[in-house]
Amino acid sequence: MLTRLSIRNIVLIEALDLEFGRGLGVLTGETGAGKSILLDALGLVLGDRADSALVRGGEDRASVTATFEFGSSSQPSSSSRPSSSSQRKLGSDAKKSDQEDSDTGFRRNDGWPKAILDILEEADIELEESEPLLIRRQLNRDGRSKAFINDQPVGVALLRMLAASLVEMHGQHDDRGLVNPRGHQALLDRFAGADLGGVAAAWKRWRAAEDRLAEARAVVEQAKADQDLLLAHLAELTELEPQAGEEARLAETRSAMQKGEKLSGDLEELRHVWEGSDSPLAALRAAARRLDRISSEHPLLAEALASIDRAVIEAGEAEDRLAEAAEALVHDPEELDRAETRLFELRALARKHRCEVDELPTKMREMRTALDAIEGGEAELDALEAAASEAEGRYRSRAEALHKARLKAAKRLDKAVAVELVPLKLDAARFLTAISRLPEDRWGLRGTDGVEFLIATNPGSDFAPLGKIASGGELSRFILALKVALAEQGGAATVIFDEIDRGVGGAVASAIGERLVRLAANNHKRGGQLLAVTHSPQVAALGGTHYLIAKSSEGTVTKTSVSLLDEAGRQEEIARMLSGAEVTPEARAQADRLLEGV
Repeated sequence: MLTRLSIRNIVLIEALDLEFGRGLGVLTGETGAGKSILLDALGLVLGDRADSALVRGGEDRASVTATFEFGSSSQPSSSSRPSSSSQRKLGSDAKKSDQEDSDTGFRRNDGWPKAILDILEEADIELEESEPLLIRRQLNRDGRSKAFINDQPVGVALLRMLAASLVEMHGQHDDRGLVNPRGHQALLDRFAGADLGGVAAAWKRWRAAEDRLAEARAVVEQAKADQDLLLAHLAELTELEPQAGEEARLAETRSAMQKGEKLSGDLEELRHVWEGSDSPLAALRAAARRLDRISSEHPLLAEALASIDRAVIEAGEAEDRLAEAAEALVHDPEELDRAETRLFELRALARKHRCEVDELPTKMREMRTALDAIEGGEAELDALEAAASEAEGRYRSRAEALHKARLKAAKRLDKAVAVELVPLKLDAARFLTAISRLPEDRWGLRGTDGVEFLIATNPGSDFAPLGKIASGGELSRFILALKVALAEQGGAATVIFDEIDRGVGGAVASAIGERLVRLAANNHKRGGQLLAVTHSPQVAALGGTHYLIAKSSEGTVTKTSVSLLDEAGRQEEIARMLSGAEVTPEARAQADRLLEGV
């Protein structure tokens, strides 16, 4: 709930610090005193569009800070009203009480709603269970704004997300809250006590089954579309039958044969030199024969002959090695041609499939798998279609049960609202919870229905959306009746009604006040509050706390201030509301009767 609101330099407000408690709080004041400024300031801190016109004249910057806390309430005396000892002024000279909300009866504890904690967790903002939530919005003269949650910078969109769980604001020209049809289905479901878990789970299973089926269909359809091309490519690869590592082996073989061709030419030249009549080996052998005839004549000649014999042996061995090398280097030219041709074919095919040569065997396997999918995919599709059909049937069944539960709840809600319309002088009006079947492309986690609250203000007139009613006063009373009917289903912890009683008086005003009290009591049980900006003395008298909004002028400077009234102050303000500018003794007596009747 909203416990504090601090405003700086917003329009006519220079500095204002307000504290709020549980139960029904009323805000009154003369027309033009600045009640709308308070609501504009609260809207700003809850994510409304930043308007530089809100910045007070002569100031460069404005700010609004809202403090929200959740917990149980103590039971202060005098029905949560301030004591009559003194009137607490909350304005530019305000001082915060050192007591823990002694006038408002608020005590903090760890009761944060899960919806709020989930939003904060998603935004990576930690909040201790006993820690207040401080939302601050800063607005500059140039229209730029900054937002903070517990002093952590955040986007304005996050404020809007939190706002739905923190504050409901209802006014004559409200385009949010109960007027917005986007929330009607959730309200009806809470009223019906519907369990959406089974529908949501069935929807997810159906969607998952449909996704698997769609994926399998896409694979098979793509395979069929590429079937002829796949067959041609596979035939081409199968004919070549590439092997892993084959490119390296072929390249090595080709290189070796190319080298052999060059060496064979060199060896052929050596052979002519080595085998000719004037070859070195022939000369050595001739020298050996001649030396052999005379070697006995001198020892040195015998040694020379031995050396030449060794040279002849070495030369003979060299000749044998050359012969062996020449034989080893001999290759079939056709073999080289075959190796080069296959290597070129493999590389051309790799370029065609945009891969490496060694990846061609993998390509073959992928193509065979794709072709196999065409044959086996049909059987898989049959199984997936059956699973998707079964999941769809379960979803339709659960959605239909939810539809019937909504129809029953809608009738109960229509009756409950009708009961509330009579004392609000809307007995000729009708309320209808319209449930329509959505087209299949709009089905989802919440079923197959569209829900919208409709009204008809006159007998015989057609039903129209709640937000299109002509009279603002009627709209406010419709919203109040609907809110009372839905009271037990909860909502935001802080509910604000802005001039819901404008243009009515007497019994209608009393009926409005009585319903505001009931709503406030229900919110109080859930740790919340209800605030009402009112022009009706009957409503003002029912408030647990009463704030007076006033405008004053000091020279050329106009300021708005807010006071929390004590009993005497309340009597005087209600008397003013009854009599106008001049407060008469009769008005004061009537104010006392209203206050005593509470």
